[in-house]
Amino acid sequence: MDEQALGKRLQLARKRAGLTQQELCQKAGLSYSTLAKIERGAIRSPSVFTVAHIATATGTPLEELLETVDKSLSSPAPTSSKKRSKTGVRFVYFDVNGTLVRFYQRAFTDAAQDLGVAADVIETLFWRHNEGLCSGRNSLEDFNREISKELGATAFDWHKYYMENVQAMPGMDELLRWCAQHYEVGILSNNAAGFIDELRRKKLIPDVEFKTIVDSCQVGAVKPEPKIYELAQELAAAEAAEILLVDDTRSFLTAADRAGWQVLWFDEDDPEDNIDRIKKYLEF
Repeated sequence: MDEQALGKRLQLARKRAGLTQQELCQKAGLSYSTLAKIERGAIRSPSVFTVAHIATATGTPLEELLETVDKSLSSPAPTSSKKRSKTGVRFVYFDVNGTLVRFYQRAFTDAAQDLGVAADVIETLFWRHNEGLCSGRNSLEDFNREISKELGATAFDWHKYYMENVQAMPGMDELLRWCAQHYEVGILSNNAAGFIDELRRKKLIPDVEFKTIVDSCQVGAVKPEPKIYELAQELAAAEAAEILLVDDTRSFLTAADRAGWQVLWFDEDDPEDNIDRIKKYLEF
């Protein structure tokens, strides 16, 4: 069996079925690492049963996937209604905090008032422990416990302070709906477990069809680590230069730029001007 050729056929079948690697893993009962290795041709002679599960999940005849040369899958993909911008973008990733929503200062101020400390003390402790929370290494309970311990308090509840103060970014609903109409869109965010789902339920994140949501706590990596950009690119099924990241944090944009992505900095203090700039950048 030619593992490289098989991997390419499986990857093409997945993309033609409109599935991300995460979605195919769920449908076929595979781990993400196994599927990624199969598509790269890194697993010698994958089990026929595994290939059969992938065939079923993608709606592709098993015989086509197992053939060394596959004319059907090599034919041009159906014409997509999505656009490619003049700058070459066809997939747009949006950050959440500071881009799709705003919350920081009000949340820190409320916590400071409740606990009788300065807001900058709360913010310093937040950033000290935030990476462990967003990477999934520490639970929200661990996060709250560590900050409470350093404050000498017992009442710190980050979920409460966040959710009571988070607000939809003005104008983002219209922008995201416009982007989703013309481009593939996704979320790439450092966040605590369950927060993105809750923001979507509360309609604080616009209700559009995201091709993929790369949630740091679920993938075990955070921006600006290279791993999360590599995974996000795989899930976007796009070349690096075809991806645009809209984010409010310079270091996250720098890492994306190093990965070959296009980037735009978002200034939450002037959303109207920034939204106009994004739409102009995405002209087609």
